[in-house]
Amino acid sequence: MASEEAEKKQEEQQGASYTYWVRQVKEGDAAPLPVPRKLTPDDIINDSNSQPPTLGSLWNKAGTWEEKNLHKWASDRIKELLISVGSLEFPAGKAEISDVSKCAGDAFLVTVRNKKRVGYTYELTLKVKGEWTIREEKKTVKGHIDIPEFSFGELDDLQADLK
Repeated sequence: MASEEAEKKQEEQQGASYTYWVRQVKEGDAAPLPVPRKLTPDDIINDSNSQPPTLGSLWNKAGTWEEKNLHKWASDRIKELLISVGSLEFPAGKAEISDVSKCAGDAFLVTVRNKKRVGYTYELTLKVKGEWTIREEKKTVKGHIDIPEFSFGELDDLQADLK
């Protein structure tokens, strides 16, 4: 009798071990174990049609955090846009951005909870040149505009140093 009880106790301990998933089907189990089956092309097509479209990667169907680096594209685009501004007219003269000598920072596209959001933080140094009328005399002016930081959502607090 004692050996039967010890044997039963040992079986119960083994059934509750970390290898629960490697178990034998016994009489009285609540549900049968799932049987794997090979998917057909129709199964894959039907499954993709039943899911709402997600943003981001195919592996991220839940729409959790996914970040994509856009630094190269954003830096090139910022330079292109600033140079394309051309000449700006002012009451006392005109000025234009001649070069973007510094464009450093980060830009990224974040997909979170199935919504896309952009973010960026950049430092800029712009070379400017122009003509200014000072006391009835046209003078050529050159200088730099340093923007130590500009980022998404903080453009109202933009600071620039003119030299």
